[in-house]
Amino acid sequence: MAARGLVLTLIACVSSVSHAQVPPTAAEKAAYAGLFAAAAQGDAAQIKALVAKGAKVDAKDGHGRTPLHVAAYSSMHDAMRALVAAGANPNALENDHYDIVTIAAVANDVQTLKVALEVGDSAGNITSRYDGTALIAAAHLGYADIVRTLIRAGAPLDHVNNLGWTAVIESIVLGDGGLRYIDTLRALIQAGANLNLADRQGQTPLALAQARRYQPMTDMLKQAGAR
Repeated sequence: MAARGLVLTLIACVSSVSHAQVPPTAAEKAAYAGLFAAAAQGDAAQIKALVAKGAKVDAKDGHGRTPLHVAAYSSMHDAMRALVAAGANPNALENDHYDIVTIAAVANDVQTLKVALEVGDSAGNITSRYDGTALIAAAHLGYADIVRTLIRAGAPLDHVNNLGWTAVIESIVLGDGGLRYIDTLRALIQAGANLNLADRQGQTPLALAQARRYQPMTDMLKQAGAR
C-alpha cells in the first residue's frame, strides 16, 4: 500500500506539471525587440539583417528562452532555420531545461518537430526538470505520431528519468488506457523498447497495466513477451 501511495503521489505531481513549459505570453511577445521580436513574428529576413549588424543569436529573455525557443513556440519554421543558419545553438535549453525538440513534442506539433530535428537538435537530449527526453514527454501525453517521429530520429527508447520511469511506463501510468495511449505503447513495442524495465517499486509495465485493468495494453505487452 505504501508503494502504491508513492506512485499515486508521483503521478499527481507529474500530471500537475505536464505542461510545465512556459511559452512567451502575449505581453512578453509585445515587449520583445530585436531578434526576439523577429523570431516571434517569423521574420527570417529581419533575423538575417539583425545578425549582420551584430545581434546575439543565443541571447536569453527572462525565462532563459533564446530567439530559437521563441520561434519554436510560435511554430515559425523559416525563423528557426534562419537562426540556426546564423549560428544559434539548436540544442540550447531554457530555464526549465526544454529544447526545441521537446517544445514541439509537448505541443504535438509534428512539423515543428521535424524542423527542429532538421536544424540539428538531438532527439536524445536530456530535458525537463525530470531529466527525461522528448520521447518520454510525448509518451506521457499519448502523442503517438510524435513518438514515431522521435523514434525514427534515434530517440533513446529505454531512457529512465529521475522518477524511475521509461517512455513505456509513462504511456501506462500517466495515460488513461485509451486509444492514443494504446497507439503510443504499440509504437514503442514495435520499435523494440525494453518491456521489462521495472519502476522503483519493482513494478514492470505488464504489472502496471494489469493493476489499472488496461486490458488492450496488457494483451499487447503479453503478446510482445513482457513478463
